Amino acid sequence: MPPDRYLAELATSLDRLSLLARLPGDILIRPVATCTDWTLEDLFGHLGSIERWAADVVLAGTFVEQPAPPATGAADWFLEGTGTFLEAMTALDPESPCWNFGPPPRTAGFWLRRQAHEHAIHLIDACLASGQEPPALAEDFMLDGIDEILTMLAPRQLRVERMPDPHGTVSFHVPGADSWTLGQGAAAATITSPLREMYLGLWGRTDLAATAAIEGDAALARRVLQGPLTP
Repeated sequence: MPPDRYLAELATSLDRLSLLARLPGDILIRPVATCTDWTLEDLFGHLGSIERWAADVVLAGTFVEQPAPPATGAADWFLEGTGTFLEAMTALDPESPCWNFGPPPRTAGFWLRRQAHEHAIHLIDACLASGQEPPALAEDFMLDGIDEILTMLAPRQLRVERMPDPHGTVSFHVPGADSWTLGQGAAAATITSPLREMYLGLWGRTDLAATAAIEGDAALARRVLQGPLTP
């Protein structure tokens, strides 16, 4: 996807997240079912921390430490930083060398993609926690998000040993769209699911092990889906 599409998706998510962050305190203390042990306020603290980190990395071009969210007032802290964050994402040169945790070449464009999907997923989390309708995401955006997980995030999870080696290769298939393979060599199992369910399931927001069509080595497929496929 081109950089302007990522930026547009990110800006749209930020607009709605900013409205949710202004909800009354009795809603902000609600649990986020899709993020264990988090309240909605905690989710906004996470986003505020991630945004400040990404903006600082883009501006410096090198690794910087991620700031911790405040113990209280995290939703307000998030709102205070969104303008600066979006300015940094808008101004970056996607081809400029920049530290990130993806594969080479490491450029600033990585952060546009990463933050667009980070915010889309957490917008869905926030909508569900606050009792609002989650957004309908564009098909090409969800396909891109699946690609990000299966070609960058999940291989990294395996490489840094945050995910146990499943000892096998699995193919992921979205009917009418595309396929991806996680692992080396021929796939011993295939996981097939509709687009939105696959996008959300790879992030652990739906139970692909229960809903997807699995062919071949079902035990291997379930080991892979246990992941964690994402950080």
